Amino acid sequence: MKKYIQNSIVSIFFLGLILGGCRDKFSEQYLALEPVYLSFADLRASVKIISQQDLVNPGKIYTFGNYIFINEVMKGVHVYNNINPATPQYIGFINIPGNLDLAVRNNILYADSYLDLVAIDVTDPSRAKEVGRVKSTFSYSLPAKTRTDLRTGYVDWSRGIVVDWEVKQVQKESYIEYNNADDFHSINSYLDAAATSASVQGVGGSMARFGLIGNSLVTVDINSYYCNFDLTDPSFPKRTYSNYLNGGGVETMFLTGKYMFLGTRNGMLIYDLSDPMKPLFLSSFWHATGCDPVVVQNNRAYVTLRSGVTCANNRSTNELSVLDITDVKAPVLLRSYGMDNPHGLGISDDILFVCDGNSGLKVYNAANPLLIAENLLAKFPGINSYDVIPLGKSLLMIGSDGFYQYDYSDLKNIKEISVIKVKK
Repeated sequence: MKKYIQNSIVSIFFLGLILGGCRDKFSEQYLALEPVYLSFADLRASVKIISQQDLVNPGKIYTFGNYIFINEVMKGVHVYNNINPATPQYIGFINIPGNLDLAVRNNILYADSYLDLVAIDVTDPSRAKEVGRVKSTFSYSLPAKTRTDLRTGYVDWSRGIVVDWEVKQVQKESYIEYNNADDFHSINSYLDAAATSASVQGVGGSMARFGLIGNSLVTVDINSYYCNFDLTDPSFPKRTYSNYLNGGGVETMFLTGKYMFLGTRNGMLIYDLSDPMKPLFLSSFWHATGCDPVVVQNNRAYVTLRSGVTCANNRSTNELSVLDITDVKAPVLLRSYGMDNPHGLGISDDILFVCDGNSGLKVYNAANPLLIAENLLAKFPGINSYDVIPLGKSLLMIGSDGFYQYDYSDLKNIKEISVIKVKK
């Protein structure tokens, strides 16, 4: 009996070690996505003019004086002299790492560069040079992963900005501690979890998130983070106010008069910017989840809504909505029109331009908001259109396959006048 009790005590002791305090060391090898860094020092020494750079992945467009500025997504800005729209002349490329948005005022180009706002003198764009910078002012998102089936490596923020991912073989030693019997069943689940775990100023398009009002540059981002920069000294912008706005998923910003219209993934928001340092929320127009640019003319707002993965919407909601904003505190839907996959849009003297994705550019007479679809003036299919800037008689359009210009001075004969194709 005594021997049985002793053996039981020994068994309980070892069981206690197993269930109460064991640490198991294991080593594993696997492929992982490891971050590729751009140091802060290199980031802040990168702005320079390059004589030639191919147009490969165009983003937003902006016009100032005789110049056209075309964003190369996350790379910088192409500059063209457009004094003759039939033959725009390439000036050069302004290298700006992490650039998506821009605005130009008094010959100073303001652009985001990952975390920073950069001020660049473009009096002579061929000699563009950085004249000011506001460091660490924008929120920053990691680049999209190139592989979804691999683990993501540790990001060391002290090393700089993550600009890409590379696949590497990783060997890692880890410990698993067993605190109770359930831990014996947790190893596989642990490993599975680890594997998943933007005076004289220019004009921008409807997809912009940088805008100019008075002596202020106002910016918003996808996280609804609003910043106001004082441009009293154009070369030395100063951030004077920043805060989060109501709602989330801000896609676009349109400024007119003292009002700011935000296109978000859930609807249109209207703010009063009488004081850009005190944005005052006025009203909203909610809709199904989707990407949402907005433009405004007089007492009407035009909003496009599209489906797509990047818009967090897998439903087939693709439409143009026209709103009466006579009372900015209570917008009223007048009518919605079915579209294929609308992106940016522009309005000029009741002529409405809609970039309908792969269906190309569509031009409407929008004088009667209830009969827009019935008044199609022209369409240009076969172009993956993204955004437009109407300039009274001419139209600038950007798409995934290039930059286009149209003459619409004769609405019965709207014609393409030039195109700059992307480099395949």
